Amino acid sequence: MILTTETKSFFADEGFLVVENLITPSEVAYYSDLYNAFLDNRIDASQYRSDLSGGDGKMEKITQIMVPSKMWPELLQRPIHLKTLQMAKELMGVDIELDFDMLINKAPLTNTPTPWHQDAAYWIDMPDKRAASCWVAIDHAYKENGCMWYTPKSHLFPVRSHVQTGNKGALQCEGSEANSVCIELQPGSCVFHQGGTLHYSRGNTTKHNRRALITNFRPSAMIELERSNGVDHTGERKIKTK
Repeated sequence: MILTTETKSFFADEGFLVVENLITPSEVAYYSDLYNAFLDNRIDASQYRSDLSGGDGKMEKITQIMVPSKMWPELLQRPIHLKTLQMAKELMGVDIELDFDMLINKAPLTNTPTPWHQDAAYWIDMPDKRAASCWVAIDHAYKENGCMWYTPKSHLFPVRSHVQTGNKGALQCEGSEANSVCIELQPGSCVFHQGGTLHYSRGNTTKHNRRALITNFRPSAMIELERSNGVDHTGERKIKTK
């Protein structure tokens, strides 16, 4: 898949980029079945599973499962990982590699927003700031079930001050729909965004899940720097001792 000069420029200037029909309907069906196996614990992901809502633990509202490819390595050779890696290299450089992946689901009728934030607020400071996440819709994503909103050009400014929500919930900062754009996606389509791009999503008020698979990319040298500092995005931070 080759991105045009115009799409690359849009990503660089605006901080996000929509790619329609990344995968086929039959491929969506594969990911949907596998996703459900993670959600209902047929694949045990308890070690890497949390609720981004920071709730009381009685019900997961925003389920996050880190590094699904660590538990199901087949994912690495499937279309989402292969295609998004190729596009990430085209957008940011040939030294770009997969850093980590994750699943994020908004459960039905939970109406819990994901607060405004920048992904870079979660990461250690690195000299090379190139980073992108690709948010792939497994379900139709729209306003009522929590599609993504982006603030154009927000990646061009310093990372904002963030605070943590609830009980070890998601980070949040100031943001507004008023100066942002809503990105609705059909199943199998995706949106790339930069590490500094401000984004959020509304809660899910529908009777169905809103499932997304996210792949995250940065330069291989920066991945090595993360790992040397004990960061592997599993939620289990391990610092090397001298």
